[in-house]
Amino acid sequence: METEEPTVEMVDTETGEQVIKELDKAVLTKGAWQTMMFLCQEKNAKTGEFGEPKVYLRRYQKAGGAFKARSKFNISGKAQAEAIIENLKKWYNI
Repeated sequence: METEEPTVEMVDTETGEQVIKELDKAVLTKGAWQTMMFLCQEKNAKTGEFGEPKVYLRRYQKAGGAFKARSKFNISGKAQAEAIIENLKKWYNI
């Protein structure tokens, strides 16, 4: 049985317009619990334009041949990403 890869792309069911665009993704861990990182853009409802890229971190559990989202965290911008990177470098002596 083939399973679909998780995605964060989203289409508005009423209008058919894409509201979250997935630009890239990386699998950080595989197995029954899969961790993925997505680079994406969200559409601004007022302007109709896609905003600056954001990073979504997602944890999925594979059950019955399908991935189910179990937890999530969004990195909302460059400043938050830089703070996370700096702390990881310090904590892991990178």
